[in-house]
Amino acid sequence: MSLVAEDLHKRYGAITAVAGVSFEAAPGAILGLLGPNGAGKSTTISMLAGLVRPDRGTVRIGGAAMSGDADPVKRELGLVPQEVALIEDLPARVNLEIFGALYGLSGRVLRERCDAALELTSLAERALDLPREFSGGMKRRLNIACALLHRPAVLLLDEPTVGVDPQSRNAIFETLENLRAAGHTLVYTTHYMEEVERLCDRVVIIDHGRVLASDTIARLIAATPAASRLTLEYDPPPDAAACAAVAALAGVRAVALDAGTLTVTTADIGAAAPRVLELLAARGLSCRRLASENANLEDVFLALTGRSLRDR
Repeated sequence: MSLVAEDLHKRYGAITAVAGVSFEAAPGAILGLLGPNGAGKSTTISMLAGLVRPDRGTVRIGGAAMSGDADPVKRELGLVPQEVALIEDLPARVNLEIFGALYGLSGRVLRERCDAALELTSLAERALDLPREFSGGMKRRLNIACALLHRPAVLLLDEPTVGVDPQSRNAIFETLENLRAAGHTLVYTTHYMEEVERLCDRVVIIDHGRVLASDTIARLIAATPAASRLTLEYDPPPDAAACAAVAALAGVRAVALDAGTLTVTTADIGAAAPRVLELLAARGLSCRRLASENANLEDVFLALTGRSLRDR
């Protein structure tokens, strides 16, 4: 079931938190929502979940517009919030039973759903233990289990790995990958680029409440000015005419010379490197060292926003 955000706006007094955010999360895929603190990610998630009413715009779930707190279409949503929401002095299974009851589950169905959620999140052996005895990662996994009891078609996850150890983070990733394989729609916000690169099929980058880019990671990287970098060291260095000739080569986007180091930005390192080396060799210049580096998602983010994702 798809989730669509259409032209969402939200203001808090004089502050514009979200200004025209639109995107679609497809079934059987994970959509990454990226942005620095204050970009509007959490407000957007709150509007998608129906917790905050947009000033303008529409949220559609499976084509149906969501309206009002009691809209039945909201049953298709599961939310994993930033803050862990558990009753820490009651056993993990009792937490699940309480959440399940809130969704109208009871009897055999509730028991089976609790069993399935505990198994999926690798917590079956800790079902009778208290969450206050859990690690941060285990609490996060139990939070995800609570959100899955009513079998939502769409799962919203707002930074679900904050403060989580590597083992629990990997367990969360496996859970989300299993949900994607089962056809669920997932929207995932995080500050960690490596998580998005591992998990997400598409990425929406927002800043100042606006969408800056929306596409697959591969296409975003290919479109960024810093798609790939070729670094070459020469002694003596190329002169201005040689640099201009390199800049004129097909596929070269930018050329910079710093002392004897020539940096060439290109869309395709494999195609550009031989051309650059051949051109400079024909001018009598011998390369002492060559290095290449492909762009990553952080390069895309910096190219779009000009600041680190972890800025505050």
